[in-house]
Amino acid sequence: MTTHIISGTAIEMPVQVRAATAFTAMYSVPAAPAQALIDHTGLELLHPRPGRGICVLVFVDYVDGDLGPYNEFGVCFLVRDHRRRGGTALRDLRELARGGAGALIHRLPVDGEFTLAAGRSIWGFPKTLADFEADHTGDVKRASVRSDGQLIAELSVRPGLAVPGRGAAASVTAYSHLDGVTRRTGWAMHPSGVRSRIGGADLRLGTHPAAGELRTLGLPRRALLTSSISRLQMTFGDAEPI
Repeated sequence: MTTHIISGTAIEMPVQVRAATAFTAMYSVPAAPAQALIDHTGLELLHPRPGRGICVLVFVDYVDGDLGPYNEFGVCFLVRDHRRRGGTALRDLRELARGGAGALIHRLPVDGEFTLAAGRSIWGFPKTLADFEADHTGDVKRASVRSDGQLIAELSVRPGLAVPGRGAAASVTAYSHLDGVTRRTGWAMHPSGVRSRIGGADLRLGTHPAAGELRTLGLPRRALLTSSISRLQMTFGDAEPI
């Protein structure tokens, strides 16, 4: 079992998140500017439609976990397996349908110093410090994130239809890039209390440079899909450079 020492505290792998809540909005974005944002990672954007990629915005409230309580905002892109080069939209769509797509964590503001240090040191996640206002308890989920006094994004997600049972457990490859190194991490999710719908998101972008990146992708626009998760457990393994 691997142990990492972060700020004098021993963190044993895998890292456990025992309780969290989250809500997400998934967008179809033009492939060329999205690929330009991630070219430095050496990864390729997944193209479920010709000329289009997928960007996912997610707010998470970590309630109980090995890294403590904190808020997080993620800008993620669905990408091909790092061992794959090229391919058709049909092949990418099949990979997406069977859960074979990876998730590149492009931006990851958080509001905790300890999780910032752990995320950057253990997994190479591009965590930065930010300020959050979030309401994960209402029917409409709302949150905003600011950095250096500038708004990055404000997102609200309207209620969707309940997904029967405990939701779909998933094992995802999370990719990250920090200090010139691209890494992959095994990431297991066990959601319950899931509600999903077509559309249902209201997104406002601010003046922060991260908001400017999202504007180059044509956001804000109508979301493909939104989801909220009232109970979420997760496990993160060690990172592996690729």
